[in-house]
Amino acid sequence: MKRTLASIAVLGTAFLSAPCFAATVDQVKSRGYLICGSNPGLPGFGLPDDKGNWTGFDIDFCRAVAATIFNDANKVRFVPLTAKDRFTALQSGEIDILSRNTTWTQSREVAQGFLFPAVTYYDGQGFMVRKKLGVNSAPELDGASICVQQGTTTELNLADYFRTHNKKYEPVVFATADEAIKAYDSGRCDSFTTDGSQLVSERLKLGAPDDHIILPEVISKEPLGPTVRQGDDQWFNLVRWTAFAMLNAEELGITSKNADEQAKGTNPEVRRLLGAEGNFGSNLGLTQDWALRIIKNIGSYGEVFDRNLGEGSRLKLKRGLNALYTKGGIQYAPPVR
Repeated sequence: MKRTLASIAVLGTAFLSAPCFAATVDQVKSRGYLICGSNPGLPGFGLPDDKGNWTGFDIDFCRAVAATIFNDANKVRFVPLTAKDRFTALQSGEIDILSRNTTWTQSREVAQGFLFPAVTYYDGQGFMVRKKLGVNSAPELDGASICVQQGTTTELNLADYFRTHNKKYEPVVFATADEAIKAYDSGRCDSFTTDGSQLVSERLKLGAPDDHIILPEVISKEPLGPTVRQGDDQWFNLVRWTAFAMLNAEELGITSKNADEQAKGTNPEVRRLLGAEGNFGSNLGLTQDWALRIIKNIGSYGEVFDRNLGEGSRLKLKRGLNALYTKGGIQYAPPVR
């Protein structure tokens, strides 16, 4: 197919206006630390304390990426980002990776030029209400005022849900989740809506958490995971296989406490994953013990889930869809071989 001079000019302009980056892993190595865009206000996923120490499920993922590169999970700096600012920070190169409870969608990947290497948490949107409201299901929210965060899939899903069910609602929109949950707590809205895991987390911030319930309906699919820029396959693969290594470790029974001993065993799957057999690190631009570094520094997927979101945390979230496929969930990783 022939291109017109005008179309070539347009393509050339688009190419020249796009940010140009060196290989991300080389930048990270040269700098000496990873820069991770994070949520600064979501207990369980991302939250700094008053001394600037960050914890959370998404935080540990960035630490795992740092561990693959440096064998030091602390060689990472976290940049607090709002939902509105997160994509601009990634596009501009301000951060190397976005790990901030971000939903994988077609427009974000195709139109905005991002890639989602893996789904680290399968979620879905829901609603929270006060018990005294007497509402037991989402369809009963007809005519309700609902607090929601601006510029998120949450806002779009909310509109879709009420349109599909031919019901009315009054959106009360805020720039940040913190503003939205505070407004709900003060009584400005009948309901607050966001991802189910975030509802559990945000409820901890309320003045009287036990006075509120999460309705049973899940109105959307929210596959959450780390996000990177398009155009750097090596970096995409490194981030993707960091997630897969953690899942494979859990399936194979490898933990931060037994990883060294497991590497000395005879199981070929375990030996390949931990670098005792084969040559799988060099493909990623890493050392042979790349996965062993992750597991010793951070742990398997199960360990990370438990301490941040599960029984070892304040949230006490059930694994649900995020259980391994061998245990009734849908978390599944390709093999290292």
